[in-house]
Amino acid sequence: MRIRYFREWSVVAVLVLLLGALAIMAPAFFDGQPMLSRLAREAPTLVAACGIALVIICRQIDISIGSQFALCGVCAGLLAAAKLPMAVVCVGSIAAGTSLGAINGALVAGLGLPSIVVTLATMVIWREGLRWYREGQFINLPDQFQWFGLSQSAGQYTLLWIAALLLIILALAMKHLAVGRFFYAVGSDAEAARLAGIRPRLTTFTAFVLLGAFTGLAAMMNVVQSPQVDPKSGTGLELKAIAAAVVGGVAISGGRGNLWGLFAGLLLLITINPALTYLHVEPYWEKAIQGAIILLAVIADGVRSRRQPH
Repeated sequence: MRIRYFREWSVVAVLVLLLGALAIMAPAFFDGQPMLSRLAREAPTLVAACGIALVIICRQIDISIGSQFALCGVCAGLLAAAKLPMAVVCVGSIAAGTSLGAINGALVAGLGLPSIVVTLATMVIWREGLRWYREGQFINLPDQFQWFGLSQSAGQYTLLWIAALLLIILALAMKHLAVGRFFYAVGSDAEAARLAGIRPRLTTFTAFVLLGAFTGLAAMMNVVQSPQVDPKSGTGLELKAIAAAVVGGVAISGGRGNLWGLFAGLLLLITINPALTYLHVEPYWEKAIQGAIILLAVIADGVRSRRQPH
């Protein structure tokens, strides 16, 4: 067990050391409201990262989630601006994401096209189509829509509970339900999974659909945090979500990884920027540090794969 979860525990150890250093050198980092705001702001990223983890475990990739996120956000904003109930807006955003995920899944699983090529194409199509449609115009939301109609702190806690509940349910399902193990089987060896009675194409399609649904939910969670919807939102989300999954122990080669490690990986990545600010380090080091962490995670995964018997 110690070897199996070495990556996850390594990430937790680095995170603890970083937080310990901040507790000594910059205790203001742990002030209640700023900390709550940072966590609530990243709650949508955690939801999207859960979806991307499923796709990577299936040995696929989706780099279009940033564009999906923006399109679902605009869809939610238009529904909210039409004064529709909150539940309808949420369902509409998730439905939009599910549809976009189904398109990617049909092209990858149905036609057998490379996922990197498919999602690169759809990333550009969704983003440029949205740019043409909105021309950069924000969508103004009704006053009662922000924070689910609750106070700011209550709304922030609601976002955290939604993200935490999804993470717990999905992590338990992946570990204890047969359908959850299908994703690992397909990512490890699709042909062996097929011979065992699993349908690899359907499993891969399901992973993309779930990613789309989670992205739609994440977009809704982002929309309620602002009085306006920015059609350019979601830029860079794909990098952050994939990085959180890879750093947290999800093997980029597929077939391995758990969502608890993903949570630790995301916490580590999102702590770097405010930590640099509090420690008076130039902010341009953030991307370099994040890149180094991602590279180390990929190298560790490659070394582990080479050592495993074939």
